[in-house]
Amino acid sequence: MTRSASSLFAVLALAASLPLAAQAATSPAEVQAGHYAVEPGHTQVGFSVLHFGFTHYAGMFSNVSGTLELNVKNPAASSLSVTIPIASVQTTSDVLTGELKGAEWFDAGKFPDATFVSTSVKLAGKSDAVVSGDLTLHGVTKPETLKVHFIGAGMNPIDKKYTTGFEATGTIKRSDFGVSKYVPYVSDEVALRIAGAFEKQD
Repeated sequence: MTRSASSLFAVLALAASLPLAAQAATSPAEVQAGHYAVEPGHTQVGFSVLHFGFTHYAGMFSNVSGTLELNVKNPAASSLSVTIPIASVQTTSDVLTGELKGAEWFDAGKFPDATFVSTSVKLAGKSDAVVSGDLTLHGVTKPETLKVHFIGAGMNPIDKKYTTGFEATGTIKRSDFGVSKYVPYVSDEVALRIAGAFEKQD
């Protein structure tokens, strides 16, 4: 057995031995308020487009960084700021992944990062919120809105760091940001699904 496989089995064995109930609280009222940083290893920004009317084709960005100021008693006072490196884009096609980084698409050389900075947070239920903010992509800044659902929070049993996680969804028009190649054959609307993990810093 290789060393990497042995390490993987060790992690899986450890995870299997941990009581699930102790890993995460699912009530937002139980979450610790404070200053959080994005945990990049478990944060993913997924996107999908309708490809020639045949399939919903998906890709992903990773290595996200940023901060979350979480105010549990007054959620409207919470704030979020994230940075997404464009060169991290991945699809199931090596050719397409390379093209997406190029000048006809995201132009990662000229515009290396996308950013989202929240401007308002409004509760939409016990575990849900609507987060509005400014999205900067391909050198263009536009207001966009995300629907955010709280997943869980608690002490990560492996790295011993207090972590909270959310899922966010939204839809943007890529032509609004100057990324219009193959519209309308590849849909202008881009569906976003984001898994956000945050580690408490204080």
